[in-house]
Amino acid sequence: MADHQSPQEQGAAGANAAWSAVGYLMSGIGIWGFAGWLLDRWLGWPHIGLMVGLIGGGALGIYLTVKRLGA
Repeated sequence: MADHQSPQEQGAAGANAAWSAVGYLMSGIGIWGFAGWLLDRWLGWPHIGLMVGLIGGGALGIYLTVKRLGA
């Protein structure tokens, strides 16, 4: 007996995991992109920090998604 969840409960668990993954990705990109933008404003760079922040935030969001959800 693997688990005792109905198909509706299994679908809800899958939807929750999917929304968690979206949240990790969006918040990683948003937070680190904003930090990169602030660094650009502070140092006067032409969007270098923003690009690094967006790419780094996306990579960290993917890492956190894999680590937490085991995807």
